[in-house]
Amino acid sequence: MTTPAETPRVDPDVAALRAAGLRVTAPRRAVLAWLAQHPHSTADAIGVAVRAELGAVSTQAVYDVLAACVDAGLVRRIEPAGHPARFERRVADNHHHVVCRRCGTTEDIDCVVGAAPCLDPPEAHGFVVDEAEVVFWGLCPACQGTRDGEPRLAHHEEGRS
Repeated sequence: MTTPAETPRVDPDVAALRAAGLRVTAPRRAVLAWLAQHPHSTADAIGVAVRAELGAVSTQAVYDVLAACVDAGLVRRIEPAGHPARFERRVADNHHHVVCRRCGTTEDIDCVVGAAPCLDPPEAHGFVVDEAEVVFWGLCPACQGTRDGEPRLAHHEEGRS
């Protein structure tokens, strides 16, 4: 008989993949682990991180993992206009984003007014609205006040949110 101290701890990423009906693979675990620590990462940044951890993983495999995780509701894809798609693990709520026009840095903004879907349109044209996606645009602290449009800080390297 196993005591509580001897009960093996189940990795939350493994549990999430199994609960979603997905096979547990090293690339899927690596993608989920990276996104847990680096929300709003691009597919390219995720690919670099996964390859650094696992070795040879194709770009297509990274895109396939992201697509499967988005379809399963484990990952959210956000697509700020004029910037590459970004991915995050925060999927269980209705939150929004603020995006830097210059460098693409993206941060979460909690729902701005009331409960989901946050906004009640005056005319929904027969739609049942279940989500509102709001993107706030501006300049992040590192890009404010620069003359040449280049960020002042090194935090804008690919993959940093």
